[in-house]
Amino acid sequence: MTDIAIIGAGTAGLTAAIYARRAGVETVVYEAESYGGQIINTPEIENYPSVRNISGYEFATNLYEQAVSLGAKVEFDSIVSVEGDAASGFTLRGEYEAEQKARAVIIATGAKNRHMGIPFEDKFTGRGVSYCATCDGAFYKGKTAAVFGGGNTAVEDAIYLSALCSKVYIIHRRDEFRADAGLVSRLLSLQNIEPLMSYVVKGLEGQDRLSGLILESTKDGSEKSIDTDALFVAIGQVPSNDVFKDLIALDESGYALAGEDCFSTCEGIFIAGDNRTKKVRQLTTAAADGAVAALAACDFIRSNS
Repeated sequence: MTDIAIIGAGTAGLTAAIYARRAGVETVVYEAESYGGQIINTPEIENYPSVRNISGYEFATNLYEQAVSLGAKVEFDSIVSVEGDAASGFTLRGEYEAEQKARAVIIATGAKNRHMGIPFEDKFTGRGVSYCATCDGAFYKGKTAAVFGGGNTAVEDAIYLSALCSKVYIIHRRDEFRADAGLVSRLLSLQNIEPLMSYVVKGLEGQDRLSGLILESTKDGSEKSIDTDALFVAIGQVPSNDVFKDLIALDESGYALAGEDCFSTCEGIFIAGDNRTKKVRQLTTAAADGAVAALAACDFIRSNS
């Protein structure tokens, strides 16, 4: 039996481990892939307080080493089931290791950006292709950028980029945006934004970095090319909560129902990071969630001792 089991070793999960260990609580972190989460693929981070510039890999490694140095135990295993309740404790079963019992659980599995699924997408990720305009938009100041998507996030990204970039294309598969009318009105009022409606991104062009896109019409299948220095993909995210759907409540998109206090609908289980219902999904808010969830879990354990 451990005190807190944390599922996910991204920014939220590792921050939770740091706060739990500093509170003297026994902690085990489970990670299915590699520590760091999505941020590990970001070439440069410039929006984290007090850190002027750092690579995603270095940031994640520093966070991991800090958690381990404080005594957090990290197991690289995929959790396939969680059972139990606040009274008797929770049982986590991994794909490879034996089961682990815990008094409280923090789910920090994050969300994965929905990818386009086209050739060379992985090659150009971090080299012109990004899934976060507020994270990487500043790198393309004065340049040309494109946004792929038609919902609120895509339109907000295009508006945000219009203040940085000389020109912004917004590409949407339909002939009308799905975003709120107010956002669309603001988008269309900006002179340096050009909507490309009824198109999808079919191909990526460039050598070491992205230099252009091949678009395909959803109406007649015709193709056209545009030059751009960056493509920001905003076609949604997929939260990693399937394993827990019978234990905690999820919204219609699969995000765990939890507020700023990080309480789930199941007593003793807390949610931290991008897999919970929230408006802002940034590095700073993931770290904040980790701290809040860890302290809440510590309070829960002490009140039930």
